[in-house]
Amino acid sequence: MSPFDLPPDQLRRYAPTVVEPTDFDEFWRRTLADAARRPVLVDVRPERTDLRLVDSWDVTFAGFGGDPVRAWYTRPAGVSEALPAVVEFVGYGRGRALPHERLLWPVAGYAHLLMDSRGQAGLHATGDTPDRHGAPGGPSPATRGILDPQDYYYRRLITDAVRAVDALRALPGVDPARVAAAGNSQGGGLALAVAGLVGDLAALLTSAPFLCDVQRAIELTDASPYGDIVRYLAVHREAEPAVRHTLSYVDGVTFARRASAPAHFGIGLRDNVCPPSTGFAAYNQYGAATGRPTPAANELHTYPFNGHEGGEAVHSRRQLRWLDTLFR
Repeated sequence: MSPFDLPPDQLRRYAPTVVEPTDFDEFWRRTLADAARRPVLVDVRPERTDLRLVDSWDVTFAGFGGDPVRAWYTRPAGVSEALPAVVEFVGYGRGRALPHERLLWPVAGYAHLLMDSRGQAGLHATGDTPDRHGAPGGPSPATRGILDPQDYYYRRLITDAVRAVDALRALPGVDPARVAAAGNSQGGGLALAVAGLVGDLAALLTSAPFLCDVQRAIELTDASPYGDIVRYLAVHREAEPAVRHTLSYVDGVTFARRASAPAHFGIGLRDNVCPPSTGFAAYNQYGAATGRPTPAANELHTYPFNGHEGGEAVHSRRQLRWLDTLFR
């Protein structure tokens, strides 16, 4: 895979003006206030994993519209103290799968909540959360309800992600002051949205974030999930204004501008799924609208010869060391 985006010197300066809807903040305030009217935890039950070093629970919490959202809660076995915690979001087409598949954070000593993605199970991994809402748009998650911000799929999924933070803080054995949001690709985009919507988040770890500088991304790549939007517009040619308007409510750059938690970014410079410039657009404007100094702890790691996989285990090690320094 060859580089196809801006050269490194331009990426370091890339800070585009992303159009923000005038009612962006009110839109999300109303959305999250509606979700917060319901108790967050619905059900918590022990889950047998046959692993001796961790304990897991099957968690159901109330997400967008009170819809039940599933998650795995996992922590080091036999540890009763309140631990720093990580809520993790998964990539496009994935669900929460099985509780023993993602053990990095609990094995490192953190309480860990892995959120299911509503209506996405089956493409790459299994899941247990349906998406019960329908609206005009395409069949893929990226295009469901895309003609209206109120109906758009990512309004629901981002709300679920914010509620996952609330659910994690309500679980036993969690230090609510030390909660980080983490994810890669779609999961990285959700973590970034959470950082912009949860004012007291303690840390953000995002790599190859989806939904950043979206207007540029759909003009730059045909790879899914942006390609799902491109293919939708190739058929529904007159829908472009409505689609672009809807996407402006979920752009990660707009969320990044409102974030204040210390942030750790990772970007592969040959990524044709989530183009490098779109991730730089978020990093270069991170915290710009908060009026606070940029946290000295912020880090960005790039991988010049990697695509969407980024730094993989090397990057995970950097994340572990960064978060350990921040929290401990």
